Amino acid sequence: MEQIEKTDVIVTEGVTKVYTTDGIPVYALNGIDLTIESGEFTALVGPSGSGKTTLLNIISGLDSPTEGKVWLAGKLLSEMSGNELSDFRRDNIGFVFQAYNLIPVLTVEENVEYIMLLAGILKTERHKRVIAMLEAVGLDGMADRQPTQLSGGQQQRVAIARAMVSEPAIILADEPTANVDSKTGADLLEMMHRLNTETGMTFIFSTHDPMVMESARRLITLRDGQIDSDETKQ
Repeated sequence: MEQIEKTDVIVTEGVTKVYTTDGIPVYALNGIDLTIESGEFTALVGPSGSGKTTLLNIISGLDSPTEGKVWLAGKLLSEMSGNELSDFRRDNIGFVFQAYNLIPVLTVEENVEYIMLLAGILKTERHKRVIAMLEAVGLDGMADRQPTQLSGGQQQRVAIARAMVSEPAIILADEPTANVDSKTGADLLEMMHRLNTETGMTFIFSTHDPMVMESARRLITLRDGQIDSDETKQ
């Protein structure tokens, strides 16, 4: 089997995020230096308030650091304009949110194809990709349903399908198993593992879930806004 060359898809240097509460600075992140290679399956873990979600938001460009730099796929985020950053996120990052963030008035197919529609991909190509991705996530035959007709686990599968259908280099998932039962969570993790192996997409999770931690190949533990430990499983 041909070896896929690894590249650095995410690099942070001295990333710090400070909020001010009643005139007192509070460090959500404090000097994060981190490198994530292509194809990693990595979990960010740590207690509530440790900085996991803040780091995900800064990595994705949804938030900006108070200090420090972030490179994504070789691009320095701080050098991009707002429109350039939006287009870059659309083309390179898939998001899986804890609350699903599906559009309730759209069908499953319309939700999954939405990012491709924004990217100007033709309708026939969008349809082909959506049907293939729904099959991959175990939702074949459900393209015409509304989100309200689906269980929580099925809605999360739609969110994952939407994140991956445009074939981004990076998937960022914030507590992806938080709102589903353990069986559904295990199924979702197995599916994401399979897609990671088959496509080489880079997955980064923020999580409290021991099952996600067990599944991850790399565990980065945050505590008080700093990296407490960084372990790669053999």
